Amino acid sequence: MFKSVFAKYETAFMTIITSGFALLLLVVTSIVGNYSSETRAEQMQNTTEFTVALAQTLWEEAPEPSFSEAWTGSAGKSLQRTLAEVTEEQDLSVFVTDTNGTVLCSLENGNAPKVAALKRLPGALFAVGETVETDPRTSSFSYEGMKVQFCLQALTAEDGAAVGWVVVGSYETYLGHIAEDLSKTVITSALLVLLAAMIVAYFLTARITDPLREMSSAARDFAAGKFDARVRVQGRDEVSELAEAFNQMADSLENLENMRNSFIANVSHDLRTPMTTIAGFIDGIRDGVIPPEEQDRYLQIVSIEVQRLSRLVSALLDLSRIQAGDRKFVMRPFDICEMGRLILISFEKQIEEKALEVVFECDAERMMVNADHDAIYQVFYNLCHNALKFASPRGLLRIRICEAKGKKVTVSVYNDGQGIPAEDLQLVFERFYKSDKSRGLDKTGVGLGLFITKTIITAHGEKIWAESEYGKNCEFTFTLSQAGGGGYHLMEG
Repeated sequence: MFKSVFAKYETAFMTIITSGFALLLLVVTSIVGNYSSETRAEQMQNTTEFTVALAQTLWEEAPEPSFSEAWTGSAGKSLQRTLAEVTEEQDLSVFVTDTNGTVLCSLENGNAPKVAALKRLPGALFAVGETVETDPRTSSFSYEGMKVQFCLQALTAEDGAAVGWVVVGSYETYLGHIAEDLSKTVITSALLVLLAAMIVAYFLTARITDPLREMSSAARDFAAGKFDARVRVQGRDEVSELAEAFNQMADSLENLENMRNSFIANVSHDLRTPMTTIAGFIDGIRDGVIPPEEQDRYLQIVSIEVQRLSRLVSALLDLSRIQAGDRKFVMRPFDICEMGRLILISFEKQIEEKALEVVFECDAERMMVNADHDAIYQVFYNLCHNALKFASPRGLLRIRICEAKGKKVTVSVYNDGQGIPAEDLQLVFERFYKSDKSRGLDKTGVGLGLFITKTIITAHGEKIWAESEYGKNCEFTFTLSQAGGGGYHLMEG
């Protein structure tokens, strides 16, 4: 994984950086090239016009009878010196010809094209008619593998006829050394940036992949049954958040595994104990060990144990239906206060045995809610059963039904007693969870009641939560919608 991610990062970084520098080099060289070409063309045109102006002055003021002869006189030589001074630092070649193409004056400076190259200009450019264009013409041609730029302008007499030509030339690559140096600078910078990017990518990739490798190792440990594996959390970025989420998932899986093991042990115990009792008493009756006058009492015990097995099987069947997601609810209005009273009456014997103080509070005589009657009865009954089971003798059992915001009704079941530790409050609705792990108070539960309760409430689109002051009390509260409409609702598993 490390090499693969590193290779991807390196490839991405190098591609982006290389493409960026290549684009930069292309843009810069294009700008430099355009600037170079435009600047050189303007320079050649200015030099051409300057030379033409000097040559016209020489032709008009020289005493020699012809244009060719004028260049051999003192005035012509003075003009050539002036041109040499002007073009010395410009890398330009300048030459003047008569109409036959004979070179009258030539100046070759630095890296400018030689006169021999400029003599290769196409003859059509020197074509002479009755009149000629007096504006400079700029063009280019190839000579010995080099591109030559030139500017051409005619020298004219008073009648407009051409008497000669001024040609100024330059290699198009006169700024090539600048472009070459620029390219070297850009390439060197790109290589340095690529090296820095590789180093940064290496450490950045290691920072990302190290926790991933630890998570991969921890996942393999989980697969092998080692549920104590955790990942180190470093920093406060997305990777550390992923590591924290992984550890939270690991905690949940470990808790679930512990509860599953506890569930299996509890179910095994709860199945084995009543079955042993039933088998023992029945065999005792059949064998005559239990006298006839005692048989009714022992049959009553057998009946209680059968009911206990029935409750366990029912819970397991409910769990199976919940996980399959095929349990439907019939939503209809009913009086939740009346349901609470009936449930309290059904627990009258247990309440008297513990001498509990019972408080029943309801905002109104009748409070109608819209829900599945049987499912809510199961929830309400289960919460009251738990409250009775864990209530302290002579303690308080309180049921409170109140109106709440948003057209809701809240139902709370409170009892004095041992309560639930703060660290276990978030786990009470997990499947297989039992707060009484010693089974000192809860000898019959298997840790499914509250899970089924929460699933039913959640399927109704409502909420349920627990509050407890450990060592003093505990209270469970759930919400229901006030009556208004009905229908079917499919519970999601």
